[in-house]
Amino acid sequence: MRFEKGYRSDDVIDRRGQRSFGGGGGGGGAILGLVGVLLRSRFGWIGVIITLVLYATMGRCEQQGAYLTEQQDAPVAADKADDLSSYVAYALDDVQGSWLARSPISVSGAGPTPYHKAKLVLFTDRTPTGCGYGDAASGPFYCPADQRVYIDLGFYRELRERLGATGDFAQAYVIAHEVAHHVQNLLGLSDKVHAASPRQLQGAGGLSVRLELQADCLAGVWARDAELRGKLDPGDIEEAMRAAEAIGDDRLQKMARGTVQPESFSHGTSQQRARWFARGHDSHDPAQCDTFGAAAL
Repeated sequence: MRFEKGYRSDDVIDRRGQRSFGGGGGGGGAILGLVGVLLRSRFGWIGVIITLVLYATMGRCEQQGAYLTEQQDAPVAADKADDLSSYVAYALDDVQGSWLARSPISVSGAGPTPYHKAKLVLFTDRTPTGCGYGDAASGPFYCPADQRVYIDLGFYRELRERLGATGDFAQAYVIAHEVAHHVQNLLGLSDKVHAASPRQLQGAGGLSVRLELQADCLAGVWARDAELRGKLDPGDIEEAMRAAEAIGDDRLQKMARGTVQPESFSHGTSQQRARWFARGHDSHDPAQCDTFGAAAL
């Protein structure tokens, strides 16, 4: 995919290299219980006073931690706009520009809903999110609570070296997939899935798999849009297809433990992920991404 070197986006937040801070303590109920225990102990009121002083100090530290978290939300500085972060920023803006051009959006009977942009956070190892602390080991993810995509750029090295998904468009596919989760969130589809029972969510045909395959399909819709606008290089679509296959549940399980357990699938098989991406690309139509209504995946 062609991009501009040094490109920066107002929708990319750079937390790379910044230290993350843990969550807060137990709260007022816990401290009141401790006061009662201390009053009945040999420490009496002296122990209570010391405890309250410590609690107040901890509160100030938590406020400072929250302040530091706010300060992390800065765009990519010009001197940190390396090729990979520039590519990610360019791909993000292209994906979101495509959805803005289609707004309002309808998928799987939901909508029409206006599109508004998500933010993307670059981080290293671990970072606070609206969904709790995010960890690089989990791979890229979307948090519905704060409407942000989170990526540790080290994932792309793993995608290339360990999983064999080479090529820059594999990186763009991952971003398009996560932005598709933002589309699903805006449409209310994510809420419906997360409100379902565990039995409905789990397994090869469960709602979790259907949600993920739909995101693959919507990523394919964008890929075709970018292709029609002359943004892609020869072989880019094949790179995305290989990336989709590389992160199928069956392949990842086989690599990790040597066996495949369909009842624990969460994203779909390699074949399914590539097929739904191709369906979105070939149709160029979000209406064709109704994985929830599909009898067979």
